Amino acid sequence: MAEPLPIRRNTALLAASLAANSAMLQLSAAVASLTLVLVLDVRGLLGLGPAIVLAAGALAALPAGRAMDRFGRVPVLAGGFCAGAVGCALAAAGSVRGSAPIVLLGLVAVGAASGTALLARAAAGDMYPPERRARGIALVLFGAVFGAILGPLVFSPLLAGREFDGDALAPLWLAAGAFMLVGLALVVAVRPDPRKIAAELARAGAREDLDAPDPPAAPLRELLGRPGVIPALLAAQASFAVMVGVMTLTGAIVVDHFHHAAHHVFPIIGAHVVGMYALVIVVGDLIDRIGRTTSLAGGLLLMAVSVSSLLWITSVPATAAALFGLGLGWNLSFVAATAELADRTEPWERGKLLGFNDLLSGLTGAGLALLGGVALTVLGVAALAIGSAVLVVGPALWILRDGRAPALAAPRRS
Repeated sequence: MAEPLPIRRNTALLAASLAANSAMLQLSAAVASLTLVLVLDVRGLLGLGPAIVLAAGALAALPAGRAMDRFGRVPVLAGGFCAGAVGCALAAAGSVRGSAPIVLLGLVAVGAASGTALLARAAAGDMYPPERRARGIALVLFGAVFGAILGPLVFSPLLAGREFDGDALAPLWLAAGAFMLVGLALVVAVRPDPRKIAAELARAGAREDLDAPDPPAAPLRELLGRPGVIPALLAAQASFAVMVGVMTLTGAIVVDHFHHAAHHVFPIIGAHVVGMYALVIVVGDLIDRIGRTTSLAGGLLLMAVSVSSLLWITSVPATAAALFGLGLGWNLSFVAATAELADRTEPWERGKLLGFNDLLSGLTGAGLALLGGVALTVLGVAALAIGSAVLVVGPALWILRDGRAPALAAPRRS
């Protein structure tokens, strides 16, 4: 390679773009359910808003991952941020006009954007060797912690002291759309495309012709049969589904069940996002040190403890601490799963497997949000807390007993 690859620069830009996405997601997590209920005026549909966002993200993930493998990471990520900006604008317009179809369309676009943006971790995995891959992924994900700081600083003042109605929601969604436009500008500045970096590193290490075309990607069935893939998929699906299922219902828990003012939701969601990302660099190093299997199961068990605490806490600080722990457990298990899946794939097939993972995780999360919303409305917080704990304890015990992955083999060459 004639010139040094700008891996640090690209890592910083991708991390900053995830900060913008994180700020937008805080608003979606906090008010997506309340926005749709406010427009439709049907309390029984509490989980529908989050379910739409999650399902849209899940359905976008697999085609986005395939497109990344074919066209590169940057064009697809840029398209995701564009969709997010449009979705936020639609959600704002629908809130003001009281139009359920417009709000629904906006939430679909917001979900597709979030599902696509999360695939930035594929770009992170491209730029680092296996022994440093968890740390590389962690460095990109770390950017989201700044979104956790920015979100409450922007959204809480916009809502404080105002009646919770469509006119109050519109400025929040417009501010979230502005964050997505900033993310778009950051993503398009990433050069060269991380997929190209991965291919150059792989071929240079093997002393192959850098201009040779990529070998054909393995079929999905073959990818799923590789050692370590199924435990990683199971942990990723359980951790992501429970994390987003509980996070997206936090607004309803805090306002309707704990009887706090609506503006208290944002610091709690902020604490959750800090848990997800603030320690991610330390977590990345820890995963590389203690191994993928221990990290997968340990993260799931931490999530179980955190969500179970919702059975007896009600205060804002205690709820924030519980959501922080939930985010930290997700951090540990999800980064480990991503690193394992990246280890088991070549650059030209990595997006496909990660997209499939996100499809499963998002659809499970959407189902949990919808079911959790019904359980929360009919049975209360206890049903949501116990059900969520069971969903992460089961996979953790299986992974510890039967899911240990063998050592990483030498990369496959075609």
